Amino acid sequence: MQSKKSPKSDLTKNTKLYFAIGLCLMVFVSWRLIEWKTYDKSAIDIDTLNIQDDDDEEVPLTEQLKTPPPPPPPPAPEIIEVVEDEEEVEETVIESTETTQEEVIEDVEVLEEDLDADVPFAIIEDVPLFPGCENVKKSERRKCFQDKIQRHIAKNFRYPEIAQEMGIQGRVHVQFIISKDGSITGIQSRGPDKNLEKEANRIISKLPKMIPGKQRGRAVRVPFSIPINFRLQ
Repeated sequence: MQSKKSPKSDLTKNTKLYFAIGLCLMVFVSWRLIEWKTYDKSAIDIDTLNIQDDDDEEVPLTEQLKTPPPPPPPPAPEIIEVVEDEEEVEETVIESTETTQEEVIEDVEVLEEDLDADVPFAIIEDVPLFPGCENVKKSERRKCFQDKIQRHIAKNFRYPEIAQEMGIQGRVHVQFIISKDGSITGIQSRGPDKNLEKEANRIISKLPKMIPGKQRGRAVRVPFSIPINFRLQ
């Protein structure tokens, strides 16, 4: 059987919602009553500020003192006497700081003397040219020179018989100078044995004449050093 009552006429449908709303209102009202504060009006003192008419003070007028103008200067004398200065004044001589032509020539001579000094192989502008390195690029001429030196040593190397018999071996440091005309001069060697030093000098003395090295466009002396190893197999 169907119920004759309509759902809209059910009064218990939203009772829980209304109960929650009423509970919230009661809690809010109770909190406001607890926080309510009252004050005793008799304990409050209200003071009044009395403003007197002190601003209407009269300022006395002061008189300005008038100072008289200064007296005019005395008139200049008609006759002017010229007094001669008998004291001698020493003149200060200022020396010139300009460079004379002679000093410039001396500086040029000093630079020329510096160019006559030996220029190391590592820093020279234009390295000496070993025969066969003329057509090599300037950046590769240093390496070409060193390679040619190594080939020359290997080609002319001979182990001294006396050193072989005595079992002497070691490294000999050889230093020489490529002069301004490209010739090899000033050969010096240092090693563990005189026979090895002598052989190293002989090898370097057979170097061909080279194109001299240049510094600032001028031919200079170039020292060069290289080690030669003597080892017994």
